[in-house]
Amino acid sequence: MALTLLGRHNPLASSTEQLRILDATTGIAPFQTRLTQTGVTSLQASGMTVFQINVGKLCNQTCRHCHVDAGPDRTESMSRETAELCIQALAKTDIPTVDVTGGAPELNPNFRWLVEQARGLGRHVMDRCNLSVLLIPSQADLADFLASHHVEIVASLPSYQASQTDAQRGDGIFQKSIEALRLLNRLGYGRPDSGLALNLVYNPVGAFLPPKQEAIEAQFRKELRAKHGIEFNHLYTITNMPVSRYLEFLVESGNYEQYMERLANAFNPAAAAGVMCRYTISVSWDGKLYDCDFNQMLDLPVDHGAPAHIRDFDPALLNRRQITTRNHCYGCTAGTGSSCGGSVTA
Repeated sequence: MALTLLGRHNPLASSTEQLRILDATTGIAPFQTRLTQTGVTSLQASGMTVFQINVGKLCNQTCRHCHVDAGPDRTESMSRETAELCIQALAKTDIPTVDVTGGAPELNPNFRWLVEQARGLGRHVMDRCNLSVLLIPSQADLADFLASHHVEIVASLPSYQASQTDAQRGDGIFQKSIEALRLLNRLGYGRPDSGLALNLVYNPVGAFLPPKQEAIEAQFRKELRAKHGIEFNHLYTITNMPVSRYLEFLVESGNYEQYMERLANAFNPAAAAGVMCRYTISVSWDGKLYDCDFNQMLDLPVDHGAPAHIRDFDPALLNRRQITTRNHCYGCTAGTGSSCGGSVTA
């Protein structure tokens, strides 16, 4: 198959090209066919327990693996009007967790308002943080704000080695990450009984599946504690999804077909039963509704009769919706599975 490199910073054209590549993959069965072979005609939502809000694509980093294609030059940003619709929708439910992501979500001018409103509704709030954003001069009080609102921090850290982290995320990012983690530790994050959760996210630097979550967590804990005096609560392993920049990397490096075969060969029905899309609703910066953040980046909105925009939010319909799947879903169902909360199975 002749593969064409993706266009950059054109979300619609990019998502169309990505889906063309994913759908044309040779050597593997379409994901829906594989699912059917296990006796599951379709994935169904099991009820929403996570309300995920992607506030935009602006970021102070440009990471090689980023499925959002985020960066300093992106202008997509959630407006206050859409943020208010999110809170109004959330208030209609008893969804316990609000998961705020981006880009660097903290750079959205409505980020702190969203946190305050969600906490005011008694919901647990998670911030998908790249760590280095905490060191930007304009965000000098950000860490204190997060701590004062008991926001759980889920922080990306591809490696405990500087060379590997910088290779994926940019020169000097590892040292900034360590500095930010120390700042969070000083505020109580990652410390026993502080009530301030600090969880790390590991995804492989290359075209392979992550190792066992427990093993890599123990390794990270040993290395970060011994060399940097850093403590954290948990580490989540996430499989690199063949979406956006990581898909482009796979194509450019000649690893695409092999990687997709690796994912498909590792398909795990138990992981498929527990994928995050079954209990998550994902809201994009412009208010459109998706089954997950990955579908959002491929412009695959909720379907099969479910409301497509936050202004039409209907918990009853969304709680029992059929999930939209394509071949990238092999990424979440390979091995022990992959979700925003790490491995799906033991």
